[in-house]
Amino acid sequence: MRSATQEIKPVLFVLTSHGVKGDETGEPTGFYLGEVTHPLAVLDAAGIPVEFASIDGGEPPVDGLDLNDATNARYWNSEGFRHAVRNTSRLSDVDPKNYAAIFFAGGHGAMWDFPISPAVNNVARDIYEAGGVVAAVCHGPAALVNITLSNGAYLVAGKNVAAFTDDEERAVKLDRVVPFLLASTLSARGAHHHPAADWTAKVVVDGRLVTGQNPQSATGVGEALRDLLTA
Repeated sequence: MRSATQEIKPVLFVLTSHGVKGDETGEPTGFYLGEVTHPLAVLDAAGIPVEFASIDGGEPPVDGLDLNDATNARYWNSEGFRHAVRNTSRLSDVDPKNYAAIFFAGGHGAMWDFPISPAVNNVARDIYEAGGVVAAVCHGPAALVNITLSNGAYLVAGKNVAAFTDDEERAVKLDRVVPFLLASTLSARGAHHHPAADWTAKVVVDGRLVTGQNPQSATGVGEALRDLLTA
């Protein structure tokens, strides 16, 4: 067990910088607020530090700004949180050695910039291969579809995962808007995808890989991440 005085390195929360759902809809998107605040609340309560990065740095676009959610409202009304989110590091500028884990928040924007970012691949691979944790929720696992390890294998190959399902994508009528179907693509990379019923919580832990299906899974992903970091 980790001693109470043993310092835990921060968890790096990564947010999408992509703000539009495709080229034709014109609909805004970004990171999904509850998929940041709910895991953050779990880690804050455990005394685990968190830092923020995004693909482009600076202030990423936000989606799911539901301030009737008490956790969302608490953080959104916190100047400390707002300052951190307005001033995210560019992911390519961070040093992976500084982090115990990396967490990819969802929001539809992640489907466009997470999979094609070299920094996603490099930072996540380095953290994972150094013994750290990789976590993602909802559309956050879009980051995982192209991450390869030093041996050339996909990170998710042979791993059990959860992610926003193809059925959920069809339910929100974005299956023909997103650049690919997330669950199907993870399966094509060799992952074993475990879906739950639409909009029900599902968290899968496979070693040091933690994934969750949808916004309802965000707290559970935070709890699994906490438990791995404090074991």
